[in-house]
Amino acid sequence: MNKQQQIVKDYYSRFNERDWQGMLKLVDDQVIHEPNQGETRLGKDRFREFLQHMDETYEEQLEEMRFYTSEEEYVAVTFTVNGVYKKSEEGLPPAHGQTYKLPAAAFLTVRDGRIQRVATFYNLPHWIKLVSDGAA
Repeated sequence: MNKQQQIVKDYYSRFNERDWQGMLKLVDDQVIHEPNQGETRLGKDRFREFLQHMDETYEEQLEEMRFYTSEEEYVAVTFTVNGVYKKSEEGLPPAHGQTYKLPAAAFLTVRDGRIQRVATFYNLPHWIKLVSDGAA
């Protein structure tokens, strides 16, 4: 395991522990966050706001993680998201504690010991179906 992969593993360990401050310590001040939907967020402050929103709206654990590392600064991760939809989001189905299990992937860039970029991808129509049906 190279240094970049270890940093990303630590980042996702903190995610599963709901240690948002620990996650923030691993990202660069000018981190680029590219979510599956919506606009790119630039900077640690915007990323902190995103984490707070996620904490209020969802409760998620990532499992079955697989890490793919280049010899350079890139790490890709595939995983299964086991979640609970806690609080309704505008434009999405109403939340009432639905559970879901969803495959996802992320692509990260790590430079100088900090995560510079996080891009996350999942199938939003599939997630909507899961929470609309109320079954994972």
